[in-house]
Amino acid sequence: MAEARWLLLALTLGLAFAANAGDEPAERGAELLKPFKQSMKGALMEGLAEGPAAAIDACRLRAPAIAAELSTGGVQMGRSSHRLRNPANAGPAWVEATLARYVDDPATREPVLVELKNDRFGYIEPIVTQPMCLACHGAELAPAVETAIDELYPDDQATGFEAGDLRGIFWVEFAD
Repeated sequence: MAEARWLLLALTLGLAFAANAGDEPAERGAELLKPFKQSMKGALMEGLAEGPAAAIDACRLRAPAIAAELSTGGVQMGRSSHRLRNPANAGPAWVEATLARYVDDPATREPVLVELKNDRFGYIEPIVTQPMCLACHGAELAPAVETAIDELYPDDQATGFEAGDLRGIFWVEFAD
């Protein structure tokens, strides 16, 4: 339930497949992402408690810091989208095919494990737009939110979403 509140290019680096229960690398990917998703949720909830404009700062400032803090020991993680607000959130090349598949076919929005080179894996989970996300990502924004987005992200592509839309992905890359 908590995860649900959150928020065609061929793979050139490997093979993607749906992550199955009992798949050790997929389970590891899910576990590695768990603290990132939990910390992001906490930061967003704190921001939303102060208002949607403060939630923008949670995404802008705290999310990259959380990802950087958890990206240690050969692990890298982040979030990305097909409609970016912040160009710095563009994901690595290996996420592109899965992201495109999620956009094209909502039925494929299961976690995905990607086999990469050099005994590395990538793991991807979709972020589905929830009603609370619409304060900053919906079609109708409060004037203060619209002003903040316009000032911080003049090339923003991350509005106009509806509940249930794919908002983006969480991703993690790690060694076997």
